[in-house]
Amino acid sequence: MRLTEAASLLLFEVPRTRLEGGRYYGGRLARAVTKTKKARTFYASAVALGEVEGYVESTRAEVVRRAQARGRYERLAEWRLVTHKSGRLRRVLHWRDQDGVVGQTPLGEATVAERMTYFTEGPQGPEPLWLWLNESGLPFRPASWENVFRMASQRCETVLAEVMAEPPFATPHMARHSFALYMLVVLNYLMDQRMGLTAEERRDFRLLYGDPWRMVQDLLGHADLETTRRIYLAPVADLQLRSLLADPGGDLSGVTGLSQERMTSVFARIARESEGIQDLDERMEVA
Repeated sequence: MRLTEAASLLLFEVPRTRLEGGRYYGGRLARAVTKTKKARTFYASAVALGEVEGYVESTRAEVVRRAQARGRYERLAEWRLVTHKSGRLRRVLHWRDQDGVVGQTPLGEATVAERMTYFTEGPQGPEPLWLWLNESGLPFRPASWENVFRMASQRCETVLAEVMAEPPFATPHMARHSFALYMLVVLNYLMDQRMGLTAEERRDFRLLYGDPWRMVQDLLGHADLETTRRIYLAPVADLQLRSLLADPGGDLSGVTGLSQERMTSVFARIARESEGIQDLDERMEVA
């Protein structure tokens, strides 16, 4: 997800892990918050969702209780209490504002600014529906994530400058680039090796489902495939992934068919042969 897309999620838009398990869970991004203004599906790992659920039940719950105790929400100039949701294919939020005015908004049309005003009735009073909150219990604005990553990178530089020539750094958008690279490698591996497709079968598969490039394009929500190729995956666009991944004795464990050790080896090699890619594991080992 882009920074604004991920930063403006409402609580009920985050997929919930299920007792029967599963490695990945899908959710939907409302079209009003996407860059292309088209809704799309996103996927989150069970591990990541577990971390989010832990945040909601601990840190987030604490700042909400503190804000409620101080009457912070009642003093807001604008808020909308969502009383209920209707619809399945086209969800609609029903709300009333601070003046008692009743209204409704299709979820897909709720802008980022509107989402910051939505509340729900909790056990101890109104609480925000916005997932990410600051220390005051108010919505954490999307642009503020840039500062979070910048400060983290500065701490890395301060601590590691004496032992590393190039300390690791990161921006929110770099996480999106890393996801794109990861999925391109995994999808190529699945198509080339685990599925055991011949050249002819692979051509037919591409005609029916699209090639890995188009799959990554859909996951990223790009309107143009060339954006995926030239900008997001430019460092590896000319690599022969088939030869990179060729390993008759490779581990075929897990859903993706790639073990963690093998993935580490693959990305270490890509980083060595490509400019613009950081191999953080290798850097930390050197440090």
